[in-house]
Amino acid sequence: MGSHSDGTPQSGTVATTGTTAMERFPDPGLPPHRPRLTDVDSKAAKRAERQVVLLFLISILGSILFFIGYFGVRVDGPIYDVTDTSATTALWLQNLLLGLGIALGMFGIGIGIVHWARTLMPDHELVEERHEVRTEEQRAEAQSILTTIYDESGIKRRPLLRNTLIGAAVLAPLPFVGLLKDLGPTNLAVLRQTLWDEGVRLVRDPSGTPIRAADVTLGSTYHVVPENLASIGHNEGYLDEKAKSVVLLMRLDPDTVNVSPEREDWNVDGIFAYSKVCTHVGCPVALYEQQTHHLLCPCHQSTFDLVNECEVIFGPAARPLPQLPITVDADGYLVARSDFQEPVGPTYSQRGTHVEEMQGEAN
Repeated sequence: MGSHSDGTPQSGTVATTGTTAMERFPDPGLPPHRPRLTDVDSKAAKRAERQVVLLFLISILGSILFFIGYFGVRVDGPIYDVTDTSATTALWLQNLLLGLGIALGMFGIGIGIVHWARTLMPDHELVEERHEVRTEEQRAEAQSILTTIYDESGIKRRPLLRNTLIGAAVLAPLPFVGLLKDLGPTNLAVLRQTLWDEGVRLVRDPSGTPIRAADVTLGSTYHVVPENLASIGHNEGYLDEKAKSVVLLMRLDPDTVNVSPEREDWNVDGIFAYSKVCTHVGCPVALYEQQTHHLLCPCHQSTFDLVNECEVIFGPAARPLPQLPITVDADGYLVARSDFQEPVGPTYSQRGTHVEEMQGEAN
């Protein structure tokens, strides 16, 4: 047993820096390479290739199913009317084809690529020292490595596998292009005008009953649509008009709310109405935190502050929710003073020359 510099005994069970040479473990190296069945059996390799091709074909079939549901299945009639079996059946079929198409499209190409890599691509282990590619010789070496990878992938030797991969890769993203197209109208001017107008009553959704100002209690919330929405048929754009016109109605303590001078007559004794359409990508803002007076969009967590005219305090939304000016009629019911003073919906619709175009059409 040794001792420390201060004379205390040292057991020797703990190694200290500088007193014992560090033992170096030998490099175990790479384990022996175990060839796969497809490496030694040409029939197994051919079978794996057919499996990958089948997965890519499943992806192509899924993309085709999506387009059949998206463009080929027409939903006519009021989809919320359970007595209209033709409309509900068509809607069910369309949703089935859309969901199944996207699932098969992504599943086929994803599993196909993984199966290809695990069974057909080379799996030799190697270690390369990292170095900077600077000289022309090194660039040529890098090009040679990429060429080798391309050759070892088997794309040249397996044209059917290559062609099905190309077909699946081309078709797979297209369903998402169709879904992105539905985020908003191609004619942005339609967002400038809704069904709200002077004297239009605020009614509950979906019952359609009008709302008296005296019935709106402190802290209560109503999902509201314009009364004249009921006069529009489902084949005449009912859903489009409702999507633009939906409103959240809440009553707050007037002493806790900051109101700008130009909006002093836009509320009724602390009753405020704001668009439910989030200014980020148009999701429905439907979560109201009564204690904090915050409105929350469930899609991307954009948060709006009710006491400060729905300004954005968190999330990706870029502008406040549009406020609907309201008042009461002679019978005590809540009515709109006018339409929204700004377009509803995502902020991207307000960029560039679109604002000028919409203002020109509105005038």
